[in-house]
Amino acid sequence: MDLHKLTEDLTVAAQVDPAEIPLLAAQGIRSIICNRPDGEVPGQAPFSTVEQAAAASGIKAVYLPVVSNAIGDADVTAFGKALEELPKPILAYCRSGTRSAVLWSLSEAAGKRPIQDILSKAAQAGYDLSALSPRLEKMQRP
Repeated sequence: MDLHKLTEDLTVAAQVDPAEIPLLAAQGIRSIICNRPDGEVPGQAPFSTVEQAAAASGIKAVYLPVVSNAIGDADVTAFGKALEELPKPILAYCRSGTRSAVLWSLSEAAGKRPIQDILSKAAQAGYDLSALSPRLEKMQRP
């Protein structure tokens, strides 16, 4: 499992295999956010299976699917609210971790963190989100 830590409270990753969830629990993960729509590719573990495995390991799981290149403001708001309300630390996943990193970046730009800090943390985690700069700037304006 390839984990990318964005903050002390949030790590992002590619698709989670239900068999990996006990390991995530052992590493201290307390919540999982799924940003991948069910059925995106054949053979992908459906959220219901991930949710059952998470519950068996004492982890709260939330389904917030988004489509690549179609992340709307409502998706960003829902992700930010989940980050505020879920037990921490949190693991968010999608196909590669990028959608989850984008959601985090946009939710942080809404008055929580300077853009350079967002881009730097994303880059340290392995995600070049510099192309998001114009949208991040819009998110910072009241």
